[in-house]
Amino acid sequence: MDIATRVWSHKWKLDPIVRSLIDTDFYKLLMCQSVFRNRPDVTVTFSLINRTTAVPLAHLIDEGELREQLDHIRTLSLTRGESTWMRGNTFYGKRSIFRPDFMDWLEGLRLPPYHLERVGDQYELTFEGAWPEVMLWEIPALATIMELRARAVLLDMGRFELQVLYARAMTRVWEKIERLRRLDGLRIADFGTRRRHGFLWQDWCVQAMSEGLGDRFIGTSNCLIAKTRDLEAIGTNAHELPMVYAALARDDTELARAPYDVLADWHEEHDGNLRIILPDTYGTERFLERAPDWLASWTGIRVDSGDPAAAAEAAIAWWRARGEDPSGKLLIFSDGLDVEVIESLHARFSGRVRVSFGWGTMLTNDFRGLVGDRLAPFSLVCKAVAADGRPTVKLSDNAAKAMGPEAEVERYRRVFGVGVSEDMGVVV
Repeated sequence: MDIATRVWSHKWKLDPIVRSLIDTDFYKLLMCQSVFRNRPDVTVTFSLINRTTAVPLAHLIDEGELREQLDHIRTLSLTRGESTWMRGNTFYGKRSIFRPDFMDWLEGLRLPPYHLERVGDQYELTFEGAWPEVMLWEIPALATIMELRARAVLLDMGRFELQVLYARAMTRVWEKIERLRRLDGLRIADFGTRRRHGFLWQDWCVQAMSEGLGDRFIGTSNCLIAKTRDLEAIGTNAHELPMVYAALARDDTELARAPYDVLADWHEEHDGNLRIILPDTYGTERFLERAPDWLASWTGIRVDSGDPAAAAEAAIAWWRARGEDPSGKLLIFSDGLDVEVIESLHARFSGRVRVSFGWGTMLTNDFRGLVGDRLAPFSLVCKAVAADGRPTVKLSDNAAKAMGPEAEVERYRRVFGVGVSEDMGVVV
């Protein structure tokens, strides 16, 4: 594929940013099924949050074009082939992981309305409605904003200038892949959908990883690319579940139990490599201290904030304290990864545990320095900010990722017994 020519000549009706309802992360569909089963009537609000305020999205992106793209997403529904793939494919060693009642519902789904407003040099973009419906806006909304920003920067570049740009970007990705080839026993997946440079670029990066790394490349979180390229769809669960469950708690006792209630529901639905703990929503250390014994038997832990090496050491110590052999457990690193960090963590933990990496933005959007700073990745998220009218809170192991009203944040710190975590900054 000649990406440069496509970018130079594209019109969005020919190259829509989101072209399928399954152009999303696999964990979103897994979580959606869980919510559909356990909390279908909860009303949730999602909101776009630009942590990198120096990037003035409302100056860069035309509001009319943004609305056209969002309106296009609302026309999407599952195709027959996509439904067949979800109903009949084998995921994590199991066929028919998605239940018939959920698939019947999903096949009739169109995403609900959105609210878009310009506030200064940023956009206020929110989605409110039934949790199973609204949650599916997160990934396409982020992908749309990220690609529209990239298109705005590339708009005035000529065909040859674009060819040089993409040649340099391709070389950068391939040089990273060549370094990763040297890591014995590497297991790595693409987690780059939400903050990708663009769909075509993510698809190219996935193909490059597949060719360059062979069976060390274990799949992609992007369901559409997994289907198209015959790859494993990778993903489990995210912070959204404990954040909403916690917001719904009626008192401090229910609040303290909420993160474990989430995993109890998940335990009933999934086994094997889908039983992965994400412990950092309200502080990894306290989560592990208070965790029920049955959680120690789960397959692994995903490390997604704070110092990844420290979190991994804490996980290993916790497994040992609970009578589990860490060498059989799985650690998935997924926070702000690039080659240097992957090399360091692989060297430190390979052989002690089963190590895997979910490589995101620095795989699918590393254009740093190629057009000055204008294409550098930035930290954009779309989070659940309220559930049934109650604000959500995230504490994290990195203070820069924390969110929620100040009074509620203090209450959560008291209930979960955590102090203020270190602000480690957020690049992506």
